[in-house]
Amino acid sequence: MTETTKEAPKTREEILAVNLEAREQEVMHYQINIDNYTLALDNIAAMNSIDRAELSGFVDQLTGLLASERLEQKKAKVMLAVLKQQLGD
Repeated sequence: MTETTKEAPKTREEILAVNLEAREQEVMHYQINIDNYTLALDNIAAMNSIDRAELSGFVDQLTGLLASERLEQKKAKVMLAVLKQQLGD
């Protein structure tokens, strides 16, 4: 059985392009989490008052996670813009 290996990027532009792709995926992953947490909070808000009360700790947790994901996505977007700038996009 032969193993297929990817050749490592060698030039500055190749390294930047690999980093650009990774940063784009990072931004997307943050967005998926933001969407999930937002929908979960919306679903909980639509529940009856007893269920909402029982889930209040979870709501607090989701709210904190949502704020964190939004902040981290903003940071990733800044770095994504920097990579695009370096690549001349």
